[in-house]
Amino acid sequence: MYLSRYFSALPLLIAMNVQAASDLPVQVRSALNYRDVPDAALSIYVEEVDSGDVVLSWNDAEPRNPASVEKMVTTLVSLDMLGPAYRWKTEVTFLGDIIDGVLEGDIAIKGFGDPYLVTERFWQLLRGIRREGVTGINGDLLLDDSFFDVGDYDPSAFDREPLRAYNVAPNALLTNFKVVRYYFEPDPDASGVKVRLEPTLQNLDIVNRLRVSNGSCRGYQRGITITPNEDVSRITFSGRFPSGCEIYAMDRAALSHNEFTYGLFRSLWEEAGGELSGEWKKTIVDEEVEPALIFYSLPLSEVIAKVNKHSNNVMAKQLLYTLAAEKIGPAGTEAKGRQVVNDWLKDRNMDFAELKLGNGAGLSRSSRMTARHLGAMLRYAFESPFMPEYMSSLSLSGLDGTLSRRFRNSDLTGQAHMKTGSLDHVSSVAGYFQSRNGKRYIVVAFLNHTDIHRGPGQEVQEALFRWLYEK
Repeated sequence: MYLSRYFSALPLLIAMNVQAASDLPVQVRSALNYRDVPDAALSIYVEEVDSGDVVLSWNDAEPRNPASVEKMVTTLVSLDMLGPAYRWKTEVTFLGDIIDGVLEGDIAIKGFGDPYLVTERFWQLLRGIRREGVTGINGDLLLDDSFFDVGDYDPSAFDREPLRAYNVAPNALLTNFKVVRYYFEPDPDASGVKVRLEPTLQNLDIVNRLRVSNGSCRGYQRGITITPNEDVSRITFSGRFPSGCEIYAMDRAALSHNEFTYGLFRSLWEEAGGELSGEWKKTIVDEEVEPALIFYSLPLSEVIAKVNKHSNNVMAKQLLYTLAAEKIGPAGTEAKGRQVVNDWLKDRNMDFAELKLGNGAGLSRSSRMTARHLGAMLRYAFESPFMPEYMSSLSLSGLDGTLSRRFRNSDLTGQAHMKTGSLDHVSSVAGYFQSRNGKRYIVVAFLNHTDIHRGPGQEVQEALFRWLYEK
């Protein structure tokens, strides 16, 4: 009798649960209303990890632009297919004999897509060359970046800001993200401004026309105008720099990939007392020639943490091209990378028809995914043997990465492992959240609406997290 009453009431209970899960929390609706954001602009998917119950779903099947949350897909597929211990290699080949410390011939460097071959690590590669007994090179520097095929990449296509670091093209021999950090400070002995570069590149010509003006340290780019020549081998700085600035730093792309690598090589090599008699040339290294040195990258587990915590766009692009080259074959391309991701999803019964992956970084106006389907990927990640590596790659609320300044010194500090995303008119967040009572949730929230990236998006997300924290 009791069981019959229970089963007869089951449809009503299910309906009540679905209704409860599909109602927006009061806090979230209030945040939307306060900023005049229509609730149709919001997608939410919340699932309790232990039970698998859907706690909240709102427009969760609506395709949205995820912005940088797209990186969660690229890093998950990379981790699952390549493994957390995967390392990229950079090969160095000596094309000549070493006589009294001098390589009588050319030196070749072949890149295989290391996303984090920054100045400090490139210096370590050069130290490896010196350990092989080479202090001078009587020849040219030959550079092989053929492992990737980027095609006709336009760094200004996304937002007409070709010098911005996030617009740098992927490259199989990417060094220091092809980015220079400029330091500006008033020169007390003159009316101008000192400009310093890190790293120093001898083949980058700097024209400094900056002058100091009285004022506090503020204003767009502190009044600095940047004018590159056509191939970005010469940068002209002009404008009025505020006297109130003790020092100001700015990161910008420079040169072509190979010219940047050559400039970095020569600078670091000569700083260490080495000599290079020649210039640089593009090449394809003969695979039959044994490399003299193989320099290995950081493991993938560390790389994806840099991608997700700091939302590094060019590193995410490198991952997509790496998947392409490793799983389909060189040269890696963006299209091949998307194919690898789509095949991975299909093989795991997550063939999401609405998914439109862009460049793997989310720096795209055409990328689309639904909150529900990203939630399914996050469920897969949580049940993966590599869950600890994946979760630890995400920003920790109030403590590090893109969430370091959000939820600081509050009940929410440390409660969320999340990836954030922001483009013009897009604000998104996704990851894992732990409530006050210790329950863990998968959380995805997408907002696509005019000016939502200017603050309202974060307010809605905070309202969601505070509601969930008390559940």
